[in-house]
Amino acid sequence: MAKVDSLLASVPRLGGSDLHMISGQPPKVRIHGQIQKLNHPVMTQEMMEEYLLELLNPSQKQKFLETGDLDFAYGLEGSGRFRCNYYKQLRGFGAVFRLIPERVKTIDELGIPQVLKKLAMFRRGLVLVTGPTGSGKSTTLAAMVDHINSNVRKHIVTIEDPVEFVHQNKKSIITQREVGSDTESFAAALRASCREDSDVVLVGEMRDVVTMQLAISAAEMGVLVFATLHTNTAAKTVDRIIDAFPSDQQAQVRTMLSESIAAIVSQLLLRRADKEGRIAAFEILISSPAVANMIREQKVASIPNVIEAGKAQGMQLMDDELYNLASEGIISGEDAYMKATDKKRFLEFVDLS
Repeated sequence: MAKVDSLLASVPRLGGSDLHMISGQPPKVRIHGQIQKLNHPVMTQEMMEEYLLELLNPSQKQKFLETGDLDFAYGLEGSGRFRCNYYKQLRGFGAVFRLIPERVKTIDELGIPQVLKKLAMFRRGLVLVTGPTGSGKSTTLAAMVDHINSNVRKHIVTIEDPVEFVHQNKKSIITQREVGSDTESFAAALRASCREDSDVVLVGEMRDVVTMQLAISAAEMGVLVFATLHTNTAAKTVDRIIDAFPSDQQAQVRTMLSESIAAIVSQLLLRRADKEGRIAAFEILISSPAVANMIREQKVASIPNVIEAGKAQGMQLMDDELYNLASEGIISGEDAYMKATDKKRFLEFVDLS
């Protein structure tokens, strides 16, 4: 049993999501969005070395000591898997362990919009799940992959850094590849997926232009591609992708993206005001000829109008979702105001005097 295991086991026991360890401080756990100190001695640099390096194989240890950064996954029986990030900082080593539950929750169990089942069953296209770090993108994507796996016979390839949720083969065949150990990069694995008879490809993160271009191309070729970005709305997501490319390529990318984009799901994770825990808020755009035309003609600012008009199809604006949650007392008005795009609409919930 590794020395850090007892600390990791405290995360699910306390209902937490992350364990933070840093030289010069006691370990801390994020519980319902708030970081709380554990009853544990301050971690010295010597203790950090002892606790952290014990989990690494020789190549991981060498990489961390040379570069100062390392991402990997670690499984603890009875507690789940953890996405681990080691880093060097001013006072020594630091680490964050994100809890990944052992079992993939379904869309119904998560209580997230039912329209995500429809998006999961698309035959082709690019489906983007976006939001800030820690907003639950991986959990949502895992539930959508599980929905495919449970209902149809497909070949699903996931490309992750590191592999987070581990899927069992149900009706589908699941191939999970980890960047760094199973493949050189997201881009290399995406290229290879075209030769692997894949129906669905999940790209853990579109980090660079090459990966973006390959994901768009795969979607154009008839593959259903899931990917993530760190953006907060559908319109900002489109702009982010296009702006990532050199100016002389942007017109072509607009055309390609307009033809390949199938849906954009943006999400935020907020503290509940009615009880303990957190709740996800969603903005959902489902593409259409009108959306494709807006992307081609640089009228992305009009996308919220399409979402507003598409409520019957399951589309929804983030501000509408935040307003409804605040009105029902599920989240605080202050949190809704801080996350909203049109803050004037939320003035009734806050006292600015």
